Amino acid sequence: MCLFVDGWFAVTVTVLRCMTDALHVWNMWLQFKMINRSRRTHMVAKKGFFFDLFVILPLPQLVMWVGIPALLEKGSTTTVMTVLLIMFLFQYLPKIYHSICLLRRMQNLSGYIFGTVWWGIALNTIAYFVASHAVGACWYLLGIQRAAKCLKEQCRVTKGCGLNMLACQEPIYYGTSSLVKEKSRLIWGETSNARFTCLNNGENFDYGAYKWTVQLFANENRFEKILLPIFWGLMTLSTFGNLESTTDWLEVIFIIIVLTSGLILVTMFIGNIKVFLHATTSKKQAMQLKMRKIEWWMRSRRLPRELKQRTRNFERQKWAAMRGVDECEMIRNLPEGLRRDIKYHLCLDLVRQVPLFQHMDNLVLENICDRVKSLIFTKGETITKEGDPVQRMLFIVRGHLQSSQFLRDGVKSCCMLGPGNFSGDELLSWCLRRPFVERLPPSSSTLVTLETTEAFGLEAEDVKYVTQHFRYTFVKEKVKRSARYYSPGWRTWGAVAIQLAWRRYKHRLTLTSLSFIRPRRPLSRCSSLGEDRLRIYTALLTSPKPNQDDFDF
Repeated sequence: MCLFVDGWFAVTVTVLRCMTDALHVWNMWLQFKMINRSRRTHMVAKKGFFFDLFVILPLPQLVMWVGIPALLEKGSTTTVMTVLLIMFLFQYLPKIYHSICLLRRMQNLSGYIFGTVWWGIALNTIAYFVASHAVGACWYLLGIQRAAKCLKEQCRVTKGCGLNMLACQEPIYYGTSSLVKEKSRLIWGETSNARFTCLNNGENFDYGAYKWTVQLFANENRFEKILLPIFWGLMTLSTFGNLESTTDWLEVIFIIIVLTSGLILVTMFIGNIKVFLHATTSKKQAMQLKMRKIEWWMRSRRLPRELKQRTRNFERQKWAAMRGVDECEMIRNLPEGLRRDIKYHLCLDLVRQVPLFQHMDNLVLENICDRVKSLIFTKGETITKEGDPVQRMLFIVRGHLQSSQFLRDGVKSCCMLGPGNFSGDELLSWCLRRPFVERLPPSSSTLVTLETTEAFGLEAEDVKYVTQHFRYTFVKEKVKRSARYYSPGWRTWGAVAIQLAWRRYKHRLTLTSLSFIRPRRPLSRCSSLGEDRLRIYTALLTSPKPNQDDFDF
């Protein structure tokens, strides 16, 4: 029956402690590299340096490998626990405080720590378990101190027992058995009264709140020695105690601190978890409430099934894209300068992807970014019909649209618009035409989404504002060419013109090959050639060419 330090456990704790100290040293090195030469920054860094230096001092390692073995050899078994508790107060708690300060500095630099809600819940849970581990460790040390006190009392009443026998011959024990030669130690080890009173159970000696520690004294399972104190700390902090205490002043103070800390920690833990869960579920609940209102409205208006499904799909896709956050409403309430800077930061890279805007200066792009609106369209939605007034210009960011227009005799011409393309170029010619006409221009095509599409929308009034105040930009030849090249109307007309030119070329080759043979053509053959030629000219004339003056700004 003697007290010793588990050597392998001490090695593990020392390695973990050195690893954490190495991280703190690396953090100090980074701080030194980022220090400016200003005097104020230097003074703040100097104060933080002394605190960091105190935190990483290897005092626990020195106490573990030098101080405790020396105290055990002298027989000061109860003093060992006091020294360990002092080290806990002056090293463990400052290190926890230092880690919290480090996380706060990270938050000040990056704006958030582990940005998702679930990371916040995980961090609070980890902090709660760390507190339980600290409380359980103190409880275990105080329990060993109470057992050492019991053994000391039994040693005093045992003949031939000295206080140095309460500590083992090897203060740090690695599990290798050694032969005990001292007769007095053999006699003390065979004393059944001391073992029965102090180590068998907690009924023969008043352990108070440390009664459960008795079953760990002679237990060789290290995992159980770690797990049971954590369980006791978690149980005590969560249930606010219900502990039986003795009149020992240290035990009473320890229980008071544990109960008070448990009350504070549980309140904070439950409050933080409630806030995190509310942040996670509030938007979903708002979405569900909104969907119930929409369903009730659609039933009361007796909308057809197709319109109901389209409405549901739009709301779901909008929720998937924005997660219930209305960016336009959030930005609208900000000051004008801040709002413009935020929209410029959010939209500039995407606006620059539009070829029409690549040749414009930053002032024009800033005004465009301030006025564009983010739009989402579901699959199969008709955005604009041919002949309707053009309300806005659309700049496609993600997804594809089908632009179609009907030619004469029921012929339909189609083209696909993807990321980087735009529609509504009729507004450019409408805004720059002189004399100005208030009536909005009609759309030359029908736009239908082929998939879920995200786009920027620039309303007609905003297009008018930009073109009137920055007319010099649209006079550039590069802008004219980009507008013609990416215009759906010009692309459709160009495709039809190329196809008809190719057909005319093939037709001329056929006539040239037949010019060597001069037989008299039948009347039906002449009429068919005339019909083909008439059909070609009819197609060319019925293909609507965009107005050449529309882009002569």
